[in-house]
Parts: sequence; C-alpha cells; structure tokens
Amino acid sequence: MDRTCPFCTVDRSRVVDERALCFAIRDGFPISPGHTLIIPKRHVASFFDVSLEERNELMDLLQAVKQTLDAEVQPQGYNVGINDGIAAGQTVLHLHIHLIPRYNRDIEDPRGGVRWIFPSKAKYWS
Repeated sequence: MDRTCPFCTVDRSRVVDERALCFAIRDGFPISPGHTLIIPKRHVASFFDVSLEERNELMDLLQAVKQTLDAEVQPQGYNVGINDGIAAGQTVLHLHIHLIPRYNRDIEDPRGGVRWIFPSKAKYWS
C-alpha cells in the first residue's frame, strides 16, 4: 500500500464491484457514461508485474463489470485499455484497466479506436 496513491486510498463507497484481489470504481473523469476502472488491491504499477492469480481476477472482474454495464447503459461497444508506463501515458502509477463503453455516433468516425494515440497512424485505411 502506498498512502500517496489515489487507488490505494480510494473511498470504499466508490467501489462498484470487487473480488479478493481487485476492485472496480467508476472513473473520476469519465470519457463516456459508465467508464469504469478495474484495479488490483496490491499496489503494483504494471500489468506485466501482476501475479497469474491477480491477472485472472482482473479479467474476471472486467467481464463482470462489462455485463453490468451492458444492462445499465446499453453501449454498442467497448474500448479496453491500459496505459503501462509513463511513456504510454500512465499518470497514476498503480495499474488500472479502463473499460470504456462506446455508443453509436459518440464520435463521427470511431474507426481506428486506440490507434488514435498516434493520429498520423490512426487512419490506416485511407
């Protein structure tokens, strides 16, 4: 536990689902309705440093939260993302998986998805 980490010290009232080794909260700065974070309870920065047991629980909780969001907000798709490392845009150095519901027409042309982190490479079909 890191007392300066916002995920190690999260207000438990924000937890929407959890397992023994991980929990889920709605993103504090959501980019779409239902945007949720799946977070290991152990303070670990990288997805590549979690144990197999933690990884399995993270994936189980990701699926469970997806099913909940399917019922609650009826999205037409999802983006699932991890910013792993400062060079990848990670600002909170405690692993968190973004589950971002997507909706028809939430942007003009969603093709390319996560490729838009490099806009000049996103439109590979043109």
